[in-house]
Amino acid sequence: MASQDKPVALVTGANKGIGLQIAKDLAAHGFTVLVGSRNLELGETAAQSVGADARALQLDVTDQASIAAAAERIRSEFGRLDVLVNNAAISHTRRPPGMSVEEYAKSTLPSNVSLDELRAVFETNVFGVVAVTQAMLPLLREAPAARIVNVSSGAGSLTMNAAPDFPWRSIYGPVYPASKTALNAMTLAMAIELESTGIKVNAVSPGFAATALNNFAGTLTVQQAAREPVRLALLGPDGPTGTFSGENGPIPW
Repeated sequence: MASQDKPVALVTGANKGIGLQIAKDLAAHGFTVLVGSRNLELGETAAQSVGADARALQLDVTDQASIAAAAERIRSEFGRLDVLVNNAAISHTRRPPGMSVEEYAKSTLPSNVSLDELRAVFETNVFGVVAVTQAMLPLLREAPAARIVNVSSGAGSLTMNAAPDFPWRSIYGPVYPASKTALNAMTLAMAIELESTGIKVNAVSPGFAATALNNFAGTLTVQQAAREPVRLALLGPDGPTGTFSGENGPIPW
């Protein structure tokens, strides 16, 4: 059993990519890290790569029973949770291999998007975050200064996408980008509710990192992408709540 004086962090979707790097960085900062993974075997392998202070935790953010079991295990083993990083996300369920982001964007316009595709992505990226946060809140309230970090994306910024000269404006669509807009709204709602408790809730854009989410087309390393989420997870008592930021500073909502 981990020593109870070590802070405990849960990172969802942590078996690969940015989530795995966040888990490694938090372990390096002295946390016992719970590596959330839909597939337990992949989670076990990832936890081994993080080190002795990591534990795999089966967690499918779209499955209420899985979420409840994860919360129960954290309660029985640790009694509290200091940091929750809601990192699990999907960008699509039906983009064929080799289809470009631009082609996929054309096939998921508001006029032609499949509602099943829309629901599936929102189920993970929006409802899953709310479901996990609700289940973990009693444990976060047991911690002296809990932090919630929601991993969002600059693609979700309404302000930036509304600007006629924004380079990615043409691919702002109802699936992944709008799911991150909705996640930002949930972040702000959570921050406002929890303001008086000292639990800080912030949204972060890790930047365009090379991960499986974008077929490794990104330009940042996962190490660079994890820096801002980790900074927000480690915020002190004077740190902000209800913000949206990237490594270069605040991002407009």
